[in-house]
Amino acid sequence: MTATGRLPPALNIIAIATFAASLSARALDPVLPHVADEFSISIATAASFAAVFAFTFAIVQPLLGAAADLFGKARLMIICLVLLGLANILGALSTSFSMLFATRILAGIGSGGVFPVALGLTSDLVAPDKRQVAIGRTLAGAMTGNLLGASASGLIGDFLGWRGVLAVLGALVVLASLAVLAGFRGAKLARPSKTSFSALRQGYRTIFTNPNAPVCYSAVFIEGCCVLGLFPFVASFLFDLGETSLSIAGIVIAGFAVGGLFYTMTVSRFLPRLGVKGMMIAGATLVAVQLVAVAFSPGWKMQALSLLAMGWGFYMIHGCLQVFASELSVEARATAMSLHSFFFFMGQTVGPIAYGFGLAHAGKVPTLLTSAAIMIALGLACAKLLKQRIPADAAGRPDVAA
Repeated sequence: MTATGRLPPALNIIAIATFAASLSARALDPVLPHVADEFSISIATAASFAAVFAFTFAIVQPLLGAAADLFGKARLMIICLVLLGLANILGALSTSFSMLFATRILAGIGSGGVFPVALGLTSDLVAPDKRQVAIGRTLAGAMTGNLLGASASGLIGDFLGWRGVLAVLGALVVLASLAVLAGFRGAKLARPSKTSFSALRQGYRTIFTNPNAPVCYSAVFIEGCCVLGLFPFVASFLFDLGETSLSIAGIVIAGFAVGGLFYTMTVSRFLPRLGVKGMMIAGATLVAVQLVAVAFSPGWKMQALSLLAMGWGFYMIHGCLQVFASELSVEARATAMSLHSFFFFMGQTVGPIAYGFGLAHAGKVPTLLTSAAIMIALGLACAKLLKQRIPADAAGRPDVAA
């Protein structure tokens, strides 16, 4: 672990892995109207592709987190990258709604073994005092992937259709997995400690006896529901305004990732000034303001700016929650981070369903205003309830800050 000086070079390889995994995370969102047309289904039904990806991502987290602690984080990341790439290629060949649905399940499993494990590996390499900045670098890889994945899928979709989107991104992910494999061979990574199943049980006990655990996990569930649950409907909102270009939808959705990149570039400056509590309150408030803005259907350029600001605010609070989650346990850190992703993606599973119900029965403005109010309450609650605590299994470890 690097406590002082420069961040370890292995973080660059981890960032490449998160970049590759994030390419396809939002790949279908800009092209959902065309997917719905081809299979003769509604937009709400098409949004189930996002929900099943998130649900599968979530339910495999306890298993993958334990596997990473048992067999090694880097090895598991590479295997899951290959699975993700192949799932996207198979999705491009789908001939029915059910077949495409099945490939999104496989993609969820593959993606589920990359990003949360990458956060755990980052936390292993960097001391707590530098961890939020290091996680910011890992997030930069993910945000760049989200940015290019969303924007490129809209552009590719206009020329090659939604099948072309999955085929191209799937091939890129497979190639990236080979690059990550080569990079890890030369990286200085600590060998995984030998972890037994009894130690894993103790790890779960350590995690859930920490008072921060229920707050962290509840908060990321709400985030996933209120913020990420909105994304499958962005393209249809634009279609309602007469903007039917998939490229435009991709640009608007990519604005969120641009905001995330702004966060990674500014976190080292804002964190000392605002503090962790200030970051959470400011981030949640910024998200809420943008949800209100989107509710009143501005033009696509204003929506792109709103999503940019939303992404910036989202990662201000989410980055803080990730650091708190990384400090729930030392010996079972991959498990703690995987549980963090489990609740986050369960929120993304419920989110599209909740938004679909709200839009159908209450309308766009009341639904988004409700989400905005929830986000403000969330920021205030997290700032009040979350406190820095030394993990129960950190006693006697010199690499854990007191």
